[in-house]
Amino acid sequence: MLSVTGVCKVFPGVKALSDVDFTARAGEVHALVGENGAGKSTLIKVLTGVYQPDAGEIVHDGTPVRFTTPLQAQQAGISTIYQEVNLVPLMSVARNLLLGREPRGRLGLIDFRRMHREADEALCGLGIRVDVRRPLRELGVGAQQMVALARAVAVDARVAIMDEPTSSLEPREVRTLFDVIRALRERGIAVVYVSHRMDELYEICDAVTVLRDGHVVHTGRLADLERLRLVSLMLGREIGEVRSEGLTRFTGSHHMSAEPVLRAEGLTVRHQLQDVSLSIRPGEVVGLGGLLGSGRSETARAVAGALATSSGRVSVGGAPVRTGSPPAAIRAGISMLPEDRKAEGIVPGLSVRENIALAALPALSRFGLVDDARIDRIVDTFVRRLHIKSAGPHQKVGELSGGNQQKVLLARWLALHPKVLLLDEPTRGIDVGAKAEVQALIDELADDGLAVLLISSDTEELIEGSDRIVVLKDGAVVDELTGDAVTEDALIRAIAAEPAGTHHD
Repeated sequence: MLSVTGVCKVFPGVKALSDVDFTARAGEVHALVGENGAGKSTLIKVLTGVYQPDAGEIVHDGTPVRFTTPLQAQQAGISTIYQEVNLVPLMSVARNLLLGREPRGRLGLIDFRRMHREADEALCGLGIRVDVRRPLRELGVGAQQMVALARAVAVDARVAIMDEPTSSLEPREVRTLFDVIRALRERGIAVVYVSHRMDELYEICDAVTVLRDGHVVHTGRLADLERLRLVSLMLGREIGEVRSEGLTRFTGSHHMSAEPVLRAEGLTVRHQLQDVSLSIRPGEVVGLGGLLGSGRSETARAVAGALATSSGRVSVGGAPVRTGSPPAAIRAGISMLPEDRKAEGIVPGLSVRENIALAALPALSRFGLVDDARIDRIVDTFVRRLHIKSAGPHQKVGELSGGNQQKVLLARWLALHPKVLLLDEPTRGIDVGAKAEVQALIDELADDGLAVLLISSDTEELIEGSDRIVVLKDGAVVDELTGDAVTEDALIRAIAAEPAGTHHD
């Protein structure tokens, strides 16, 4: 129904897709999987006309095509349901469902009675019961997602691409979605299913394509691929390929005797975290393991107060910290280096000096007046300590390399003298030399007694850098690796483990 052959897509400095072949067949649910940066989103955008490939061919229903807009792809019968619901909240459910295709009377005016009837029939056909006259915003996120799905298949779709469709659905709604997908399969529609939830993949998908770093590393029937092998392909690590003897930082004694400086207990966020607990002692690096979407970043954000929890407690040095409040977390001594340094970290238009001083300004000012001399001393100290390479403290941070931007962010938080440092992908997108420097710095900080939480998609980095690893899956803790068990084999097996009592035909 839809295939690409030899597709390449290059962005400045990045080859997002390299010679990719992919085929979605009629009446088949095809899983598209891979970690962050594997190329899944880029491939979907090529298939749907958002991007044009730099090389390669797209064939739709036997005919070579070149979609220059998403509308062209939609008119050809290719529908996409995105993770974020892309509908109009203020309009009614019926208007959203038939937007651009409203039934009209003789004078060209919208026939509302017919529109409500058609919308109701379309939703009932998918097992969804809602009042189609209500504004969409009054529905829950799960119901909105189902309306988006109904809209996508109502436009006479031949191919339905679903990007993380269950991320905001309740278990009951997931069952409904799977019933809909099975009905689409029966109707001969090709479904491309993007998800990180392994249980779902094995329940609903027939075939799988694994992307890694813009390349296809595997394609075939999903039933023929063991979970362990699938995780290995996604992470790019073979079971037994790397042993971690002599690699881990684990020293055992001085961490075990100390009381934890950070305790997080029962952190729960609807659809994202389920009863997550962990603790970190002074001088200990605790890694968070798991695939993309397992809840690693959400755990760090909940501890840092950047994600409001529905239940759970956080304490530093035995004193409770108000959850859902970043200022309270910062005052308690928790600092966080976010995953997306460009969107959530650096202020590119400000200088190196201003970026470093940003978080410490309240402590460096009296009666609203900033002590410039103290700022200069702090900036100079951290520029030297972290080996930040720049033209000088007044150079704009946006002009620095990725590795130096990351060091500026680290300096900002270290200037607050935190007790706990949360690092989300601290070495992503920086060159090998800078990566080694940042890793050495993390070790040095831990040796100085700082409690560190480390998130990394690089399994080797996680194994080598962590004393313990808490393994997450679907927002819950599924295992904890300590001592000699901190190995790649153990990590991959923990991630790939099936839930108890699960059987597949």
